[in-house]
Amino acid sequence: MLKFVDPVTCEEAVRTMVAPKLPDQLVRLWRLPSGTRLGRPAELDVDRVVGMAVALADQHGLPGATLPKIAAALHVTPMSLYRYIGSKDELIVLMSDLGFGPAEYAEQTGPQGDWRTGLRRWASAQRAIFQRRPWLTQLPTTGPPRGPNAIAWMDAGLRNLRDTDLDWAAKIGVITVVSGYVRQAFSLASELEQGSRAAGLDQTQVEQNYGRDLVRLVDPDRFPDAAQLFASNVFEVAPEEPDADFTFGLELVLDGVAASIRRANSSRS
Repeated sequence: MLKFVDPVTCEEAVRTMVAPKLPDQLVRLWRLPSGTRLGRPAELDVDRVVGMAVALADQHGLPGATLPKIAAALHVTPMSLYRYIGSKDELIVLMSDLGFGPAEYAEQTGPQGDWRTGLRRWASAQRAIFQRRPWLTQLPTTGPPRGPNAIAWMDAGLRNLRDTDLDWAAKIGVITVVSGYVRQAFSLASELEQGSRAAGLDQTQVEQNYGRDLVRLVDPDRFPDAAQLFASNVFEVAPEEPDADFTFGLELVLDGVAASIRRANSSRS
C-alpha cells in the first residue's frame, strides 16, 4: 500500500538534515528552543541570568556584574551559571545585546530619502542609550553584530541608506563609522567629566584653566599655529549648546558620508 508523505514535512526534514547546527552561543543569544521540554521547568534560564547581569551593571557599573555577584543575586552557585551563558565572553555578548534594549530604540529613521536626518537620529538614539547605560561602552568589541537587538540597530542604520547609491560594503562602512564615533565621543566626554569632578571644577573652568596655562608656555617661534590658538579666546567662551562638541563631530562624519554618496551617484550616472 502506497503511503503519501506531506511534501512540506519532507522538505523540512531535508532542510534539518542539510543545514548545519547553529552554535550554542547563537541559540542562547536568539533565545531559540533547545533540548526537550519534558519535566519540571528549570529554575533559571538565559533571560533571568542576563537580565540580572544587566540590572547589576545598571546599579553598580560593570564591576558589579561579575559572575559571583550575579550568582549571589540569583541565590545559586557561580558554576551553575555556565549552563546558561557558556562562558564569561558569551556573557559580554548577551549583556551587550540585551543592554541596548528593545528594537524600538533603533526605529530612528528619517523621512524617505533623507538619509542624513535618519543617521542623525540613529546616532542620537545610540548616545541616549550610552547615557542611560554607560557601562555598555566599557564592554570589549567581540565581533560583528550577532544578536537580535544588534541586528535591529544594523537594520535601522541600513534602512536610512536604502535610497542612496552606496553599495553594501560602503553602507556597512558608514554605519560602523557613525556608531564608532558615537561610542568614542561618549567615552571621551565621560572621561573628561570624571576628571573635572575629581578636580572640583566644571568643564568650562577646566578649559579656561587649560587655555590660560598653555598660553604662557607655548612659544610662538616653536609652535606658531598652536600659539595663535591659545592666544585666541576659544577656551574662554563656553559653548552655547551643551552638546556642541558631539554635534560638530557628528556633522563632520556625515559630511564625509555625503561626499561618498555623491561619488557613488556620479559613478552611476
